[in-house]
Amino acid sequence: MSYPEPRYLGENGEINAVFRSTGTPPDIVSPGGTRTHYLAGHASTGGEFGLYKVDMGPKAPGAKTHFHRSISESFYVLSGEIRLFDGERWMTGRQGDFLYVPVGGLHAFRNDSDDPVSMLMLFSPGAPREEYFERVAEFAQRGGEELREFQVRHDSYFVHGPGTDGIRET
Repeated sequence: MSYPEPRYLGENGEINAVFRSTGTPPDIVSPGGTRTHYLAGHASTGGEFGLYKVDMGPKAPGAKTHFHRSISESFYVLSGEIRLFDGERWMTGRQGDFLYVPVGGLHAFRNDSDDPVSMLMLFSPGAPREEYFERVAEFAQRGGEELREFQVRHDSYFVHGPGTDGIRET
């Protein structure tokens, strides 16, 4: 195993770090009260990765079973309990639990509990997910072909049919 080829070729380093205070308000408040914080979005990382903090209210629906063709997605539970689907079974993620979903991996999530949940979502490489988060509710209301085209443009391929929202519960 080796490191990637150097991309910075300077001798003394640069002052280019980005700090985001814990008091920064969410970038989006979605219908149902889900709050999304753009900790390190596509633009700020040059597309290397995207890191988002998502705070979901009680009984928040999350995302149905889907996969991505060009990005992996990871979930790290900060607080509360969230239901996570790994393509085969639903499991309860609790504080400190982590789920990595490689490119092409089926996955879903939802908050079935009566309490809020907070988690980090990491996309790699860093696709421009911000527009997806900002406009998915609008396109979901439109439905049909417009919704499907929006989802495909944002590398989200939803799977419909028997068994796609969970085969086994644990």
